[in-house]
Order: sequence, then C-alpha cells, then structure tokens
Amino acid sequence: MVRVPATLFKAKCLELMDRVAERRETYVITKRGRPVARLVPVERRPEEPLFGRLRGMVDEVGDILSPVVPPGAWALLEEWDELNVARPGRRARKRR
Repeated sequence: MVRVPATLFKAKCLELMDRVAERRETYVITKRGRPVARLVPVERRPEEPLFGRLRGMVDEVGDILSPVVPPGAWALLEEWDELNVARPGRRARKRR
C-alpha cells in the first residue's frame, strides 16, 4: 500500500481516485505521518437483472390483493379530514 500525505491527497484526490478505479490500487492517507484513512477500490459485482432480483428472498404471507385497512377505517379518515378543515382559524395540514 502506498502512503500519501493528506496535503498531497487533497491536491490530487480525483487523480488518485481514478487510479484506484482503473488499476485497483490502495492508498493509505496519512496526517503528520500517522495513517488516518484508506482509499480502496469498491468490490465489483456482476450486473444483476432488474426483474427477478428478489426471487427467493421474499416470502408471501397471507392475501396480498385485499386492502390492508378495512373499509370502515376509510370513513373515519374522511371524517377526521372534514373536522380538520372545518376548524376556523386553522389551516388544514397536507398529507404526505
């Protein structure tokens, strides 16, 4: 591993990063002669397809088609929204 003083690293940061990416080199950055950080290449993973990436990693439990909240709960939420809007002097909050 090559040791690089922090001042030199600061001046040549982008160049060193390119060398790490291209040549897979590793650098130890020092401050006053003491190592403080290491610049290492990122592990390369083979490209994975987008679709089917979670196959075998997810378990389907229960019914995934029916609503999570029962229909009666929606009426409660609508009433709550009406109450918040009807209060004089207060602005209704926006839902996120």
